[in-house]
Amino acid sequence: MTIELKVPSVGESITEVEIGEWLKAEGAAVAKDEPVVVIESEKATVELPAPAAGKLGRILKKTGESAKVGETIGLLEAGSTETKSASEPPPGLGARQSSGALERTSESRQSGEGPPPSKTPARTRATPLAEKVLAEHGLRADEVSATGPGGRVSKQDVVRHVEQRPEKETTPPAPTAPAPPAKSAPSAREEQVVRMSLLRRTLARRLVEAQHMAALLTTFNEVDMSAILALRQQYQEVFQKKYGVKLGFMSFFVKAVIDALKQIPQLNAEIRGTDIVYRNYHDIGVAVSTDRGLVVPVLREADRLSFAEIERTVADFAQRARENKLKPEELQGGTFTITNGGVFGSLLSTPLVNPPQSGILGMHAIQERPIALAGQVVIRPMMYVALTYDHRIVDGKESVLFLRRIKDAVENPARMLLEI
Repeated sequence: MTIELKVPSVGESITEVEIGEWLKAEGAAVAKDEPVVVIESEKATVELPAPAAGKLGRILKKTGESAKVGETIGLLEAGSTETKSASEPPPGLGARQSSGALERTSESRQSGEGPPPSKTPARTRATPLAEKVLAEHGLRADEVSATGPGGRVSKQDVVRHVEQRPEKETTPPAPTAPAPPAKSAPSAREEQVVRMSLLRRTLARRLVEAQHMAALLTTFNEVDMSAILALRQQYQEVFQKKYGVKLGFMSFFVKAVIDALKQIPQLNAEIRGTDIVYRNYHDIGVAVSTDRGLVVPVLREADRLSFAEIERTVADFAQRARENKLKPEELQGGTFTITNGGVFGSLLSTPLVNPPQSGILGMHAIQERPIALAGQVVIRPMMYVALTYDHRIVDGKESVLFLRRIKDAVENPARMLLEI
């Protein structure tokens, strides 16, 4: 029986998607609920599972092509287990990778080693970003341990492999005899054209819109992280043992932001036409960086979550974002956003508001710095925080008071518990 693989609904306002990587080749066996193809929308990247076991009959929409929601993009032969003896690589996989596998097979046959000719060498799939990094370092995908979704090699896998390679693999041996005159090196002025993903194109469009449609301004402050670090050190082991997750910084900042939003409700509001809409709930977006771009899953009713629930949810978001398993509804809405550039070493930045929200908080790296305290110079772990806000709805005074409230809450965590 032939089953049509159709584009599922990936959000209320999304009517068109882009076909990503086909995870199965035509004629390949497919188990029920096994991912078959990656579908990219303007908000998220999802994998389409097979509705039944069988084999992939025909691919109707290739990688990079657009498709409407509900449109048929492939055919599945349900119940059939016959597959091609040497199926072609699915669209989207690098030609270099598949050709390299064929070359290795040919060399093995000539030397009399390796598997018999009737067997097809296994291929190790890699994400498009991983393929680029592999090419830069002259590596093959099957040389790298894969930890990505579906057994694919991710960009992080390649970077980790390169960093862990022994020095003898990365440094060529010194010549034992005078080397012949070197040939002129090829020009380094090369270019590579890579099509932007739909998620990246949407992100770029929204960032430009944010600067054109809102009056954005950023204010800064710095926070002494001593109290938070002391709490984490004192209760980390007990917290992790009880809840199964580490006590991080994000839960403290989410709680502090909610406390500040209750004091300055303009930053939890949005402009709709000529009206200001104030919200009495707090859905906090947490920016997560992935290979495909920045996504912002939302902590629904974060004011009702405990520290452990916040840490669990954020860790789950980060894991599923890397595996392209976030649901579209988890990326919609949000009344305020927090982004943490400190995980990459950023000391200071000006984050951009996520429309139609009116504010975003930027966290940064913790750095020991000398500060004046009670007439003495002392060393403290300090973090710069930045608030970018829409000046149409938030005044300078309110933005400064908002950051000041966050500073007070983080430096004196008991205030968040006592709500004073």
